[in-house]
Amino acid sequence: MAEEAPAAAPAKAPAKSPKKKKAAARPKKDGPSISKLLVSAVTESKERKGMSLAALKKVLAGKGVDVTKANKRINTAVTKLVTKGTLSQTKGTGASGSFKLAKETKPNCQEVGASQML
Repeated sequence: MAEEAPAAAPAKAPAKSPKKKKAAARPKKDGPSISKLLVSAVTESKERKGMSLAALKKVLAGKGVDVTKANKRINTAVTKLVTKGTLSQTKGTGASGSFKLAKETKPNCQEVGASQML
């Protein structure tokens, strides 16, 4: 019934910090950005209620975008376009749902008249 002490872990040597080589900058791809491709896909669409995110991804895949690799960038581009006001979201929240082009808002005559008075 002698108690045994747990085996002590071997002492670690201080980690040497190897000199990191700077990664070569990737060449920028030619062609339009994902957000421009998304806007063009929505403008080409004839859907009244907007295009779903899955339909947008199918169009991008047809244009040569690797959707599985660019999934996160597509989702963030869609949400940024909605917050900027380029796209409007007809269904869903976040990056899911249906999207269509936002209508341009025209200033009211009263607002224009009030600003000209000042």
